[in-house]
Amino acid sequence: MDVYTEITDNLAQVRERIAAAARSAGRDPDEITLVAVTKTHPVEVIEAACRAGLRDLGENRVEEASEKIPAARERLAPGERPRWHMIGHLQRRKARQAVTLFDTIHSVDSLRLARRIDRFAQEQGKIVSVLLEVNVSGEASKHGFDMSGGTDAQARSAFWGDVERILDLPHVRVDGLMTMAPIVMQAEQARPVFAALRVLRDDLRRRFPQTDWRELSMGMTDDFQVAIQEGATMVRVGRAIFGSRRG
Repeated sequence: MDVYTEITDNLAQVRERIAAAARSAGRDPDEITLVAVTKTHPVEVIEAACRAGLRDLGENRVEEASEKIPAARERLAPGERPRWHMIGHLQRRKARQAVTLFDTIHSVDSLRLARRIDRFAQEQGKIVSVLLEVNVSGEASKHGFDMSGGTDAQARSAFWGDVERILDLPHVRVDGLMTMAPIVMQAEQARPVFAALRVLRDDLRRRFPQTDWRELSMGMTDDFQVAIQEGATMVRVGRAIFGSRRG
């Protein structure tokens, strides 16, 4: 089976799973954006994915993306070119490259990073769509603003203050939140994490109504159906579409 056929077949199955999960929650499947994660996959796979109809692709590392994104733009017709999402941890020293390469940055995990993105976006004459990455599971290995269940009132107040300052940045547009769920044996075990992010988003909507907070980026290959049931508007799926990662 060639790469294009394999991706097309897998994509049809993933989209049906997305639709079924949305319908089970009384949602419109069109509300969910599928971000296909192309980490470690070569430009040939990206080209096949775009020709199969994928229009939102995600990369985890700036270094890898800096080679693949320009190459993909050269190989694809304008109507086939995807929107690029930075979904991995972003170091502040790589913020300028990220602003150049990506349409949306999912992993803004501090006020300092947001300010750097804003500065580089101003230099490039653009406004960058970002999501605030939040650690709601409490895992020390996870990046993001710490809003886990044990967070004290002082930490929560600091988070509200950081959010207010980020919303004031003129070249950054906050479109919502992102989280990484723990690796679990059963997808159902991740549900409390996804529900907590949705509750936090609803709280932010009340506190900062100047932003609609429309996006919830949560859920990956093993748990995206549960994430959709809990309100995900973006799911980040790689293995179910492309198979095991290369390299």
